[in-house]
Amino acid sequence: MEWCRPARRTWLFCGVSDFKKLNVWRKAHGLAINSYECARRMRPTIHSALRNQIVRTSLSIPTNIVEGCGQKSGREFARFLGIALNSANELEYHLMVARDIKAITTTDFASLGSQTGEVRKMLHGLQTRVLERTQTAAPKRPDVVT
Repeated sequence: MEWCRPARRTWLFCGVSDFKKLNVWRKAHGLAINSYECARRMRPTIHSALRNQIVRTSLSIPTNIVEGCGQKSGREFARFLGIALNSANELEYHLMVARDIKAITTTDFASLGSQTGEVRKMLHGLQTRVLERTQTAAPKRPDVVT
């Protein structure tokens, strides 16, 4: 992630020039690929709706990171990170359902669940940092004396 440092000791968000440099995007991309492969092994006729949801939500995570990187402000970037975080939560639930109805193995569930948890933590941490740095970079309003 690129941050600009002005002459004073405050940090300003300047955007991300290349989303592929973000560790969270790399992890989310790997999760999407692994989720797709797992969904591909599910029985297509019985579990097609669940398969589609697993693929859609897993792809939504890195996609929202990429879209957020193109935003002009840290606040907008953080908003897209929040959407990615919500998709990770949704994916976790779909994986639980798939495990419970035995559409995926417990090994696949454990692996994908672990990856999802790691991505969620990374997204939450990055979102928090972006928002904190955006707030510190915002100009402070002078107190109004009446």
